Order: sequence, then C-alpha cells, then structure tokens
Amino acid sequence: MKIAVFEPYYGGSHRAFLHALQARMPHEFVLFTLPATRWKHRMRLAAPHFASLINNGTISLNGIDIILCSPFLDVAAFKSLLPQERAQIPIYTYFHENQFAYPVQVHDERDLHFSLTNLTTALASDRIAFNSRYNFESFLEGCRDLLRMNKDMPCADFDLLIREKSRILYPAIDFDVIDSRVKNSKKNEIPVVVWNHRWEHDKNPELFFTTLMKLKTEGVDFQLVVLGQSFREQPEIFQTTRQVLDDRIIHFGYVDSREEYLDLLCRSDIVVSTALHEFYGISVIEAVRAGCFPLVPDRLSYMELFPTNFRYSDDEFEVRLIDCLENCKITQQEAKQMTDRFGWDMLHTYYCDWFDGR
Repeated sequence: MKIAVFEPYYGGSHRAFLHALQARMPHEFVLFTLPATRWKHRMRLAAPHFASLINNGTISLNGIDIILCSPFLDVAAFKSLLPQERAQIPIYTYFHENQFAYPVQVHDERDLHFSLTNLTTALASDRIAFNSRYNFESFLEGCRDLLRMNKDMPCADFDLLIREKSRILYPAIDFDVIDSRVKNSKKNEIPVVVWNHRWEHDKNPELFFTTLMKLKTEGVDFQLVVLGQSFREQPEIFQTTRQVLDDRIIHFGYVDSREEYLDLLCRSDIVVSTALHEFYGISVIEAVRAGCFPLVPDRLSYMELFPTNFRYSDDEFEVRLIDCLENCKITQQEAKQMTDRFGWDMLHTYYCDWFDGR
C-alpha cells in the first residue's frame, strides 16, 4: 500500500508519529510536509497550498492508495480543490489534538473558526483516528456546544456520522531502546522525582514546583530531574525553582540526545504530572516504562491510561506526593505490565486494521 502524507505541522508529536509509522508499518509512506511554525497560517493555507502543488504536477498522486493527514490540514477545503479523480482517494485523518479542548494563551480569545475547521475536517474525512478517548469525547462535546450556538443551522446526525468512521488509536511507542537501558539502571536511596513536560502554563508547573519547595522546608528528602521542551517565554516558576532547589537538582533543562533523556528517566523513581491539559501522555508512559512510579491527575487522558491508585485530585496532591516519596516504587515487571498495551507489539495489528479499512 502506498500512502501520501500531508503534514502542515511537521514537528513534535506529529513528526515522531510519522517516523514511527515509517519504521514499523509495512506500507510505503511518501511525506509532503511544512515546518512546525505559525500553526494558524498552516490551518488556513495548507489545503490550497498542497492542492495547488498537486494540480500543477509538482506533487504526483499516481499510485497513491490513501492520503493521511493531521487536523492541521483542512480536509473539506483540500478535497474541494482537487480534480475529481484525485478527490476520490480516501483521506484518513489522525487527530493528535482538537481545537475545542486545546488551551489558548492567556491573552488570546478562542477562535472558533479553527474548531469549525476540525469539525468539517472530520465530516469530510473517510476514516478518523483519535489518540485517546479523552481527545475523541472532548472533540464531540465541543462540536455539540458549537452547534448549539447556531441552532438555525442544524447539522443532523453529525455525531453519528463521525462516530461511525472513528476509532481510538493510541500513538504506539517503541519500548526497545528504553528496555535496553533500564536493565543497566539503578534506583536510589533518596527518591528522584522527574518532571518531563513542556515548560508551559497548561502543564501547571506552579503546583508541582511550589509543592516541592514546601516539602524542602519541611525536611522531606528528594532529588529532582527537570526535562522537557522550554521556550523563549516560560513560567517564572522554573527560574525560582532552579534557585530554591539548587541543592536537590540532578539535571535541569532540555536534552537533545534521546539516549541521555532516557538515561535520566532510568535514574528517576517517580514521574509526576500536574497537567491541566493533556490529550495523551507519552512522556509519563515512557517514564513509567523506565521504572518510575506515576503520580497523575484524576482527569484528562490519564483516566484511561492509569488505574485510580496512581491518580490524585488537586487538593490531595501534596499528601500523595509525600506518600510516593516515602513508600512508592514499582518493579520493572510492574512497569512493563502497566505499559505493554501502549507499545508497538500490542498496537501494530490495530494500525494495520485501520489502514486496511477493517
């Protein structure tokens, strides 16, 4: 099978997802991509841009069986701009996120036109997959809310139409490299807590780091590894944490090397998320595979990823974190059992079925 991939936002999880497909699936993937910048411009203009390249012959769809895209491509517009014979090629859309539940910057108002684009993309796609049930259900809830605002333009049966061609398809993780490094890892007498998320407000770093600073003043023992992507503008709490917890820090900052990143996970004992927003949670799953005990909020995608004994409500976060620092460890066998269902060995068949139309 030959699959043409149109990815207007080729970076981060979108890029990693496509690389994994190329490495693991028995299909030929031909990638047409744009850099992961100016996402609003990508959503508006990627469809006419790619369609024009097809129509003028720069991009050939000869022999293509399926078109695969992310929701950054406006599928309804894209289809309408293709010649009839090319518009018949089935379009599969993989929703890494949705614009209904994606957080906006504090100073921005949500632009519902991008949410509407997600809705029409879902309706125009032939098959759809979402990376978590939380993503799927929050998408449908957002669609319902949006359509209630426009009662004079009802879209009958949109929910049923989308459900019938959708499935939940977790982004499969390659655990082989992690497993090979875990065997050589050694856990610690003083517990090491790892933060491996984006340095942005929607990951709620204030709750995590202020709690750790409080525990330090109370004499609670711990060490800290801080990873994750940072940006030019970042929450002030990171600078404060670096100063206040300097004597507890093993590592603080982004690492370019995948191997170094995994080694730091393997050195850690507890992985914590305080996220206010999460469509999936690969960073926590990878840390658990590396042997970390997970402590995650009782909301978002985490409710389908981890059992209740690993989840907390915000008002009990400090108590639960102290308990983890004093009592919680998992064996490598337990870590494997918790994460196997997110790996390629378990999910490969589901991806084959999706692409084969089953």
